[in-house]
Amino acid sequence: MEEDVKKALTTKSKRARMEQRGKFISFLCIALIVVVVVSIFYFVASKGLATFFKDKISVMNFLFGTDWNPSQLGPDGKPQVGALPMIAGSFIVTFLSAIVATPFAIGAAVFMVEISPKQGQKILQPVIELLVGIPSVVYGFIGLSVIVPAVRSVFGGTGFGILAGTFVLFVMILPTVTTMTVDALKSVPRHYREASLALGATRWQTIYKVVLRAAVPGILTAVVFGMARAFGEALAIQMVIGNAALMPTSLVTPASTLTSILTMGIGNTIMGTAENNVLWSLALILLLMSLIFNIIIRLIGKKGAFSK
Repeated sequence: MEEDVKKALTTKSKRARMEQRGKFISFLCIALIVVVVVSIFYFVASKGLATFFKDKISVMNFLFGTDWNPSQLGPDGKPQVGALPMIAGSFIVTFLSAIVATPFAIGAAVFMVEISPKQGQKILQPVIELLVGIPSVVYGFIGLSVIVPAVRSVFGGTGFGILAGTFVLFVMILPTVTTMTVDALKSVPRHYREASLALGATRWQTIYKVVLRAAVPGILTAVVFGMARAFGEALAIQMVIGNAALMPTSLVTPASTLTSILTMGIGNTIMGTAENNVLWSLALILLLMSLIFNIIIRLIGKKGAFSK
């Protein structure tokens, strides 16, 4: 009798065994994700750093040079691989699209959460979901057919450039920023609004001075997330920016981004050559920038949690 009781107490139940099995499967999935991420970083870094260790190209010349022609040798006998025009183009078009998209996203989110939640869910929500599901190549074709001719007729020139790319990316990141801003506004406790109204504040004063200020960390996270999306966009921006590896001199002259040069050149080079290695170096910059954007998002999230 005592042995049966001891055996029953020491033997794991079926539910405990299932829980242990579930933990083991979850650990394997997490380990697989970590291995994949580390492998991607290692692969891109090993290819991208070959430009500096194997081809002996100066990091300063690569980051701050303005001449981009990897197939030709410069006066120093090394390929002309100044990536500053693409880096500048990527940052300029990213910041401009975020600046344009943020007011529209905040306005749409305020309407959907504070002004007319029923109409917002019935009208705006389906429209935003539709914009999210449109492929980037469709945005590129619309930009090529509508935005580029419009910029050409208003500002002159070819129509290709940073301004056209800004309008395309603005429409592409607007759903992302709007959706995350809506979540940020909904996360503001209801008693904040009730306390403000009880103190005599108007509806707009409550929205501006209470709700939006309480949701600032979430809104900033949405903006940075949209910038990360814009910085890594390739196909749509390639179709409207002009793909000229030159330092941007105005918003209506052809320019280029890291992604546009990558998509055009990666299939036309031989693996292991200097021309191919410098493209992997551009990919490494993109990967590092995505990591920086994620770190910024986490820092903003921690700050918001701490302030609450």
